[in-house]
Amino acid sequence: MELLLKRNQDKGMLGGIKFTLEARAILTPEEQELVKKYKAHKYVLFDSKEQNHLGGLISVGPVSYTINDLMAGLKDKVKDVSVLLQKEQVLIEACKNLKNALDVMKSFGGEYRIIFKEDGVYDSNGEKIE
Repeated sequence: MELLLKRNQDKGMLGGIKFTLEARAILTPEEQELVKKYKAHKYVLFDSKEQNHLGGLISVGPVSYTINDLMAGLKDKVKDVSVLLQKEQVLIEACKNLKNALDVMKSFGGEYRIIFKEDGVYDSNGEKIE
């Protein structure tokens, strides 16, 4: 999976500058099949009502993204570069949640092992998860 972000700017009607952020998740054919198989298009990846911590970022307004939203692509206009950057962070967080959901979908029919060691918690591939 990849997240494609495009940043553009336009002149506003009253002379100011408006910024445009376009985003689209590019899934592999295998990942697309998982979404289709589990009918997960409407799965909510990010909802600002539930998650407004994001490292102390200020509010970017009411935002909710589903798998379908990210696959179809999003386009948003903002007035401020800082809001654009915050929205990018929200989209990155949504894609992390998508990656986790896809990993869970892949795991059905198998087993998932979590290993607890003195220096942290690891998955069965040896990657640190905590």
